[in-house]
Amino acid sequence: MGKLLAVIRREYIERVRNKWFIVVTVLGPLFFAVVMVLPAFLSIRGIKNAKVSDIRIVDATGVGLGARVDERLKRPPRDGRPAAKLPIVTIDTVAGADLAHAESLLVADVVAKRLTGFLVLDTLTVQSGKAHYAGRNASNVGENERLESAMRGAILGYRLEHAGLGASVADTITALRTDLATERISDTGKSGSAVAGMIFGLVIAMFLYISIILYGQAILRGVLEEKTTRVAEVIVASVKPDILLAGKVIGVGAVGLTQFGIWILSGAFFWGQRMRLMGAMANGALPAEATANMNFVLPTISPFTIVALLIFFVLGYTFYASLFAAVGAMVGSQEEANQAVQPVMMMLIFSVIFVQPVMMNPTGMLAIVLSRLPFSAPIIMPLRMTATQVSALEVIAVLAGLLLACFGSIWLSARIYRVGLLMYGKRPSLRELARWIRQS
Repeated sequence: MGKLLAVIRREYIERVRNKWFIVVTVLGPLFFAVVMVLPAFLSIRGIKNAKVSDIRIVDATGVGLGARVDERLKRPPRDGRPAAKLPIVTIDTVAGADLAHAESLLVADVVAKRLTGFLVLDTLTVQSGKAHYAGRNASNVGENERLESAMRGAILGYRLEHAGLGASVADTITALRTDLATERISDTGKSGSAVAGMIFGLVIAMFLYISIILYGQAILRGVLEEKTTRVAEVIVASVKPDILLAGKVIGVGAVGLTQFGIWILSGAFFWGQRMRLMGAMANGALPAEATANMNFVLPTISPFTIVALLIFFVLGYTFYASLFAAVGAMVGSQEEANQAVQPVMMMLIFSVIFVQPVMMNPTGMLAIVLSRLPFSAPIIMPLRMTATQVSALEVIAVLAGLLLACFGSIWLSARIYRVGLLMYGKRPSLRELARWIRQS
């Protein structure tokens, strides 16, 4: 026990005293915000601020639908923001027989960069809402949504007027927009905004994923460095390889928990002081819009969920860290390690690939199955727990299965680590690894 504590203390102190630990601890939250929050914010902002410009509407409907679409494209935003520069839209009214020729000319204009794109409206647009857009910005989601919204309103307005409603009444109906606010209800009652819970779950899942990779790679590099510099030979002379492996995993894990504790406490402090800090930066005068945005309601997280999230991180880290340590022990260079670690990385990447589908439907069969598999549970189950209500019995059962998987991973890695730490030369084959496991 004394030797295990000595190894844990060495791994912990060595990393905490490192200047990079301080840098990562201070800048870590900023890095996570840039990686996870900033792309989503920019995407949403890009969609909201999208404006269609320098396009041509080819109207072959015969009912003036192109002018209606143009009028709706030039309307100011509904959220009260000042209207952006009006889009440059030209309307060409053509007969149905001349539509193919007109399209060929417009394609040439787009190729020559005299035009951004063109929207084709024909009789099918009036009947079934089908239209065609071609241009250099055809993959822009925000601009496509604006075009579809303008078309939808124009077609609906035309149909209402054709049915006998006045133009003003039809315009009032088509301008109606709904805003649905969602709120979760758990066993204890209302649990805050569903959108906030979904965002919080996504942040937790990505946070766990990045943390497992960072600290798992730290163990791999540490084992590989000790092996290549022959330090392991000296250490193994006084400490059993199993104790050395356990000390590394626990020591590096303690470093991670230390960083998480600092981040959580500092985040809670700054969140509680957000109004005072923003007021100081704004010289005491906060706009009403900024005040409303800072009154964002955090989702309600029960103490059981907080404890379960912590246990999921510890077990998930233990499961993958032992595998990373085994990879570091069985290779002899960083190049070999990059290849040998791919199966372990694929399990993590496989889990992250399904984060978005699970987030969109946390009660579906895919989410349930992935949250129960040991290699994906550390990431998917925390996402489900924060996005929807999951029974305590299911959470405990998944934790029990993950704990058994950790024992299996540690047992397997310890046998590879015991032999591979003192083996040099060519990387072992699968048959040799099997022999190490049997004989160690």
